[in-house]
Amino acid sequence: MLRDRIHQQGDPEPKVREAKWANENSVAWHYIDPGKPQQNGYIESVNGSLRDECLNEERCDSLDDARRKLGLWRYDYNHVRPHSSLGNKTPAEARRALEQSEGSAHGALAQAQNDDCHPQGPSL
Repeated sequence: MLRDRIHQQGDPEPKVREAKWANENSVAWHYIDPGKPQQNGYIESVNGSLRDECLNEERCDSLDDARRKLGLWRYDYNHVRPHSSLGNKTPAEARRALEQSEGSAHGALAQAQNDDCHPQGPSL
């Protein structure tokens, strides 16, 4: 699904490249006021889950250890755990369903990143 608006926190002036892209793609620009996280609920939800389930629970001994633990959490969040907001599907399942649905625009979804942390699933 192609986004119809961009939410930005901090500096109310969009960067030139971002503003040009938004204008060319008929995407509205929505500034998020400092101290108003409720204006961007989706991101705040992910940030809260990351903080509660990973950052507050894990101790990292090195940058590599932190990357590994964050990669495991990200894999679990996107591929293992269903989300009620997605009809109890994982984000990966919801993405596949959207890609296969009739009328979905080719290339409208963000491209999946190569997940080097888990080439064969999570492990500790």
